Amino acid sequence: MEMNTNHVNQTRTQQDVHDLSPKPPPQPPPEENNTKFVLHSDKDPYDYISQRCTAKPTNTLESTGHLIKGCLGGGILGIHEAYMKCGLWSSLFITIVFGFYITYCVHILVKSAQTLYKRLHLPEMSYPDVAEASLEVGPFPRLRKYSKFFRYAVDAIICIDLFGACCVYQIIIAKTIQQLVESKDDVAWEDIDRLRLYVLALLLPILLLCMITTLKYLAPFTLLADVFIIACVIATVVYSLRVAPKISEVPAWKDALGFFEFCGIVVFSMEGIGVSLPIENNMKDPKQFPKVLCAGMSVVVSFLIIVGFFGYWGFGENSISPVTLNFPSAIFPTILKCLMAIMIFITFALNFWAPFNLVWFYLSKKHDPKRHWLWERVYRAVFIVAITSIAIAFPNIGNLMGLLGAFCLSNMGFIFPALIELLVIWEVPGLGRYNWRLWKNVFVIIVGILLFVAGTYSNLKGLISNI
Repeated sequence: MEMNTNHVNQTRTQQDVHDLSPKPPPQPPPEENNTKFVLHSDKDPYDYISQRCTAKPTNTLESTGHLIKGCLGGGILGIHEAYMKCGLWSSLFITIVFGFYITYCVHILVKSAQTLYKRLHLPEMSYPDVAEASLEVGPFPRLRKYSKFFRYAVDAIICIDLFGACCVYQIIIAKTIQQLVESKDDVAWEDIDRLRLYVLALLLPILLLCMITTLKYLAPFTLLADVFIIACVIATVVYSLRVAPKISEVPAWKDALGFFEFCGIVVFSMEGIGVSLPIENNMKDPKQFPKVLCAGMSVVVSFLIIVGFFGYWGFGENSISPVTLNFPSAIFPTILKCLMAIMIFITFALNFWAPFNLVWFYLSKKHDPKRHWLWERVYRAVFIVAITSIAIAFPNIGNLMGLLGAFCLSNMGFIFPALIELLVIWEVPGLGRYNWRLWKNVFVIIVGILLFVAGTYSNLKGLISNI
């Protein structure tokens, strides 16, 4: 099949963003046309690596760095609160388990994509492409008419996840400003109404920031954001050990409700499924992606364990999110809080760019191209107002992250990859002896559904109780 030119251009645009964004965004869908995915015979070999025309391919080390940046975001600043909900040692164990589980699900998605490259004679595909193609050329003819719906489902969940992360960022900035302005060592939930005022006050600055559509002006700040995250990890260990009680006094386990709240937060904090295929598409040697995945996820899980374990151990049951608000009111911690707030404010625009670019692809078709410059800014303003409204209504960082993790990432990170792999391997190489590939993916799907139902319920209940 002749490659769609629009698809190539869209992909190139996204790959250029890898060096700019702290979380490389998912690729927007190609222009809709009558072209269908076409299966080719296995006897007709296709080398997708040699067919790629990547201007600046990344090596293994650079790709690992992109993966780490893609997984680590604002979630790491609230992971200690997740540990507080579940218990110290049980949280530590479950974090490691989810690290392996998420790594495996990313692996099967990328492996399925690489299989489809060869079957469809395409050099690269985005996550929505893979979802659509897996149904369109899959083994079940009756399901093929739902291939577009599968694509749209992936698109929608990506947008909800990333727009939701913007809400989290806005609350983190507001809570930091509130503590600095009111000169308090903590921000209790009794101050919830004043916190909402701080979130509202951020509306205009964030609105103006997100009117910037050229990412190159914001790119230099992403490297500084990475440096500050590392500084926060180190500072968490240092300041928590100063006030940490005997470790035997810290609860090892809490209750089932806290467990499911924790699961949602930890998944939100380490999930990188949305950036995996853009990174793989831009690699010089895509076959090295498993090494990139293992190395990158090892770093991500280690950072989360350090902040979560030491943050809860040191700051205890009164710990709050973001973790920087638990630091003492000395000169260096105060400077670090200010710089983190500034960096998160600037990277807010980068995080907003990815999902809005996806939504604008569809919305732009409804308007005259000559007026796109106006309507794009109108829709940007509408989405920023909506994000701010949600942050004002639900200014609970922990439960908001948990809800996003349970509702969005249980689907995008667990259920969808397992379904895609089943569709790809159903006929070739088959389900294996005793249908072990089928039961393996059924297990992954069941875990995803359990997290979706219980995690969404528990975190939604927490959000509503704090209204």
